[in-house]
Amino acid sequence: MSDTLASVARSLEMAGLKAPAVATAIVTKGAVNIEAAMRADAAGIAHAPAFPSSINYDVTQSMAGPEAEIGPDKGARQGALGNILYFGTSKNGPVRNISTGIDAELPPFEKALLAAADPLS
Repeated sequence: MSDTLASVARSLEMAGLKAPAVATAIVTKGAVNIEAAMRADAAGIAHAPAFPSSINYDVTQSMAGPEAEIGPDKGARQGALGNILYFGTSKNGPVRNISTGIDAELPPFEKALLAAADPLS
């Protein structure tokens, strides 16, 4: 095998080994930003002052790669109000928009993934 081909093979192997850690770091950063945006959006609800602190995130690994789950923890103080505040009830509409943090984070998240996929960009 030529030196050039061996070098390319090593580069591809290293990229494959580094990719999961890089992707996890990007997903974690996105989750932190979405959590902060959701907490800021949830602040100031007079009847649910503890609700913002119930919002958190978990990053897990699956066969497809890293995944983040972000939102209110139903086991935390006032966390169970999330369904009512974000989706409403049969008698009241939603009080907050669950997508605000996700919508704001999507462009930088995509940019980070593209930059990680193409280190020359």
